[in-house]
Amino acid sequence: MKSGFVNIIGNPNVGKSTLMNVLVGERLSVITAKSQTTRHRILGIVNGEDHQIVFSDTPGIIKPAYKLQEAMVKAARSALTDADILLYITDVLETSEKNVEILSQVQKSRVPLILVINKIDLSNQQGVENLILRWQEIFPKAEVFPCSALFRFNTDYLFQRILELLPESPPYFDRDALTDRPERFFVTEVVRGAILENYQKEIPYSVEPVVEEFKEEDEIIRIRVAIYVERESQKGILIGHQGTSLKRVGTAARKDLELFFGKKIFIEMFVKVAQDWRNRPDALRSFGYEL
Repeated sequence: MKSGFVNIIGNPNVGKSTLMNVLVGERLSVITAKSQTTRHRILGIVNGEDHQIVFSDTPGIIKPAYKLQEAMVKAARSALTDADILLYITDVLETSEKNVEILSQVQKSRVPLILVINKIDLSNQQGVENLILRWQEIFPKAEVFPCSALFRFNTDYLFQRILELLPESPPYFDRDALTDRPERFFVTEVVRGAILENYQKEIPYSVEPVVEEFKEEDEIIRIRVAIYVERESQKGILIGHQGTSLKRVGTAARKDLELFFGKKIFIEMFVKVAQDWRNRPDALRSFGYEL
């Protein structure tokens, strides 16, 4: 039996969450075009007859500007300490100079390293070959996989190589487990993803959805979500004129949740103010962040 943790690290916007979802085969990580989408470490578990792969998607590596981002960076760096295989994700647009500190830590790691160059559909053969050579200079011991997670190019070969590198070990989770997160967690992720897609500027980064009620019946799931913001002015923007903006978020979230759970969803949303919550340790802990 082969089992192990495959930890995915990299900057925001390089397609980490998209690749995670392709490898796991489920939409576990929120996918949007905005940065800082993933705030928590999310496990996706793939079970086969003779293997269990525990994929771990971490928040993108950023320079923290407030305590919430400090918690996100802590979660990302923890991926370097408990991995059996490291997947460092970059893309054809990113430069290697962006994260000198984290690159240095990855170089010191003794576990197998796979460097994935994502979004090769945005480049050409010569450009990709030049990137491979450049990254091989930085990580001489790494295996480099150019791929396109969006179009699933080379992802099957990547998955097969991960299987080959897994250590012999009993499984870490039950054989029917898909993730370590409860259903309520994915409700908050879907709601936050809908907010990221529908609002501009600081609003998406100032919200924290919290599930206050989750009642599953035979044919429908009834959900009530409180969306916390930092200021009264943000509350008004989030709700919109006569509630139209919040209704739009609710409709988008409901559709995604129905796909995720395979059931009809009834969702209610309310907006509350928790003053300056992104910089308050007590608020961050109550929202499930580790400081």
